[in-house]
Amino acid sequence: MKILTLKNLLNIAAWHDDLPWEPFRPGVDIYRFYQDGEQGATAALLRYQPGAVVPKHEHVGFEHIFVLSGSQSDRNGKHQTGTLVINPPGTSHTVTSETGCIVLAIWEKPVVLWS
Repeated sequence: MKILTLKNLLNIAAWHDDLPWEPFRPGVDIYRFYQDGEQGATAALLRYQPGAVVPKHEHVGFEHIFVLSGSQSDRNGKHQTGTLVINPPGTSHTVTSETGCIVLAIWEKPVVLWS
């Protein structure tokens, strides 16, 4: 595996268009750092367009979200730039971003989307 270094991550809003983003959910793009495929950890950047929603999902492992730019909201409130959110196993939520945001997401295990 290649070593990955991203400099100036706290200023990502200035250079995020340089990354090879892929579609993730409607209105949300992903840039993956690593993933094991099905069972293990994943780390990625998520880029939400204004008004984007990630539907209700459950965490079977820990999820760490660090808001790098903009803000996102869930049932626990609005999370602004600089906020670290840790969702423990067994929790669930829907995530929205009214104005758009970029977050660093680290999942211990894949999430389970609810219908």
